[in-house]
Amino acid sequence: MDAAQQEATAKARELQSQWYGEPLGTLFRRLIDDLGLNQARLATVLGLSAPMLSQLMSGQRAKIGNPAVVQRVQALQSLAAEVSQGEVSAADATRRMDEIRRTAGGSVLNHTAQTASSGASQTPVKRVVREIQALLRSVSDAADILDASAALAPTHPELAEFLRVYGAGRTADAVKHYESHQS
Repeated sequence: MDAAQQEATAKARELQSQWYGEPLGTLFRRLIDDLGLNQARLATVLGLSAPMLSQLMSGQRAKIGNPAVVQRVQALQSLAAEVSQGEVSAADATRRMDEIRRTAGGSVLNHTAQTASSGASQTPVKRVVREIQALLRSVSDAADILDASAALAPTHPELAEFLRVYGAGRTADAVKHYESHQS
C-alpha cells in the first residue's frame, strides 16, 4: 500500500470512529467474536455484500450508506452485549440474528406511533434515539453536523441543540434529551 492509500485508510478509520464510535473493522470483529459468526454470515445478517463488508472493515470505505444497515449494526451490538452478559442463549441469539437480517430497517418511530395508538408497549427510548442518530449520521458526519448546529444556534437554539445532541453526541446524552422533551 502506498502512502496515499495509507493516508486515505487512516482518514476513513478516523471518520468511522467519529460516526460509529470506533473503526468498523474493530466493531465488526467484535461482533464476529461475540456472536460466533464469520464474515460471510455477518455480511448476510447486515444486508451487505461480502466485498462491501471487507471494504468497510479495511478502511477502503468509510461510511455505511444505508441507514437500515446502520440499524442492523446497532441491533447486533445490543444482541452481542446480551449474549456476553449471559442473558441470551446461543439458540435465541441465532433466532434474533435471523430476525435482524429480515428487518428492512422499518422506522422505529413509525412503530412507536402505531404501538402507542394501539395501546401496545412502547419501543424503548434508546432504540428511538439510535434511529434518530443513525438517520442524522447517514446524512452527514459529526463535524458538519456541529458546524450546522453552530450556524443555527443564534436564531434557532433548540434546533441547534437537537443537531448537536443527536448528530454528534453520545447516545446516553441523547436519551436524556429525548426523555426531558416528552410530555
